[in-house]
This record gives sequence, structure tokens and C-alpha cells, in this order.
Amino acid sequence: MKVFMTGATGWIGSATVEELLRAGHKVIGLARSDISVASLEGQGATVLRGDLDDLDSLRRGASEADGVVHLANKHDWGNPAESDRAERAAVETLAEALVGTGRPFVVANGISGLVQGRPVLETDPSPAVGPNSDRGGAENLALDYVSRGVRTIITRFAPTVHGAGDWGFVNFLVSAARKQGVSGYIGDGSNAWSAVHRSDAARLIRLGLEKAPAGTRLHAIAEEAITTRTIAEAIGSALGIPVMPVAPEDADDHFGFVGSFFGQTMTGSSNLTRELLAWEPAGPTLLEDLKAGAYTKVGIR
Repeated sequence: MKVFMTGATGWIGSATVEELLRAGHKVIGLARSDISVASLEGQGATVLRGDLDDLDSLRRGASEADGVVHLANKHDWGNPAESDRAERAAVETLAEALVGTGRPFVVANGISGLVQGRPVLETDPSPAVGPNSDRGGAENLALDYVSRGVRTIITRFAPTVHGAGDWGFVNFLVSAARKQGVSGYIGDGSNAWSAVHRSDAARLIRLGLEKAPAGTRLHAIAEEAITTRTIAEAIGSALGIPVMPVAPEDADDHFGFVGSFFGQTMTGSSNLTRELLAWEPAGPTLLEDLKAGAYTKVGIR
């Protein structure tokens, strides 16, 4: 299969490129910089120059491919409305190019904010509807194209897609711990996060692209619930520093921007995903990665 990818040089995307190529697929990655071009070509992928705002490039890439994987997101923390607009425009452009083809269209999302008070299930629809909602309502927009002959597959990721080299939430928690000299958790640390190893997330994307029926929501979740206190304790052990609670009102000062997320429960189930695609996570757990030193210079001795 010839697969057009956005976000192909990102944390999840670069692992997905490797996974797809290893399985015998061809990858065309969207790239906006010379560094990204070199990275993709070094992996053995073909390059299409452009970015998420270059809708002509998106249209061309999708129309010439046998399937599309959309992982990129225009993260503009200072202007979330612009991020939402760009995401909706990109999804609409890619989907329009696939109308009537039956080709797969994998669209990424997270699990945060989808439901309250319980783990998110694959059967839970996103509450974000319309252009003025979170991510421009892109998940529901993509699913609307199922009725127009697009094999849309939504892949929702755990809040931490971990592994050596990760620059996401856990990396920021480790950086905060180094800076503060203590590894903190908010309140009593009983709130929990789901987690998945990067390699398992990439494999799920490939399986979804190859096999998932139109309209499927997949959950890239290997571990359903790890308490934030447990995460903080693992970071503290890896760094050899104390572990202590942080008052909710001090979270932003202590952790930086990630503090607003670390105080939340963000969990989901992947039971239906596993049953549908026989997906069984095989990578290290989050605590195993922390213990092995994936986020620190040395692991726990």
C-alpha cells in the first residue's frame, strides 16, 4: 500500500514510518523542512514538501495514495483557535480527496476530555462537534465521511506515548523534577493516566490502516490506569531525589504547563481494540521505561 502521512517525522509518526516500511508498505511523508526531508529519506520514505496549511499538498498526497495517516497537529498553545482551524481544514481536505474510494483514512486524537468520571471507551463519541469545538471537531468530521465512501479510522492515544527519546508529558515531568529537586505529584496522587509504548502505538496504526472497518475508533492504550503518584515515585527513584505532594494551587509553578494535565485523570480502555485487531501490546511499560533510564541519564540501580 502507498501511504501518505502527515506528522511522519514526529514522535509517533517516525515509529509508524518504520513500522509501515517493515511491513512492506511505501510511505510518502509530508515534510516542511530540510531536516525533516533528510530524516524521512534516511528511513527509506518518499517526501512531499509542504505543511498543514498547504492544502494543495495535502490534496495531492491523499489523492495519489492508497491510504492516509494523519498524525500532525499544528500545536499553537498561544492561539488554540488557530490550531483547531488548521486541524479541521486539514482533515476536510484529506477526506475530500478520498471520497468514493473506500481507501483508509487514519486520524489521530487523544482521550483527554472525552468523558468524565470513568475510562473512555471506543464506543464513546467525541463531544467535540463543529468548527468551534476542540480540534475543530475533526474526529466527528472525519467520521462523517464514512457515508461518502471513506474508510475512516480514528486512533485515540493515551496521554503518554512513551519510550526512549520521548519529548512529551513524561519528559516534562522529569525536567520539572530535576529543576525542583523533588519529584512531585498533585494532591494525593490518586488520579491516573493511561499509557502506551511508542512501538505498540505504531503497530496499532498499521493494523488499523490494513484491517479496521470504516467508522472504527481504536484506542492505543496498553496500561489503563497508572496513578500519578506511582509515576512520580518512579521518576524520583530514577533520579535519586525525594518524592512529595504538590498543592493543586502550586502545580503550574512546580511543573510548568504540564501541571494542568498532571492533576487530571486521563484513562481509557482498549478492550474492543484488542478484540477487533488482535492487538497485544508488547513494548515496555511506562514504569519499565523509567526504571531503565529512558528518560534519565541512568536508570534505577
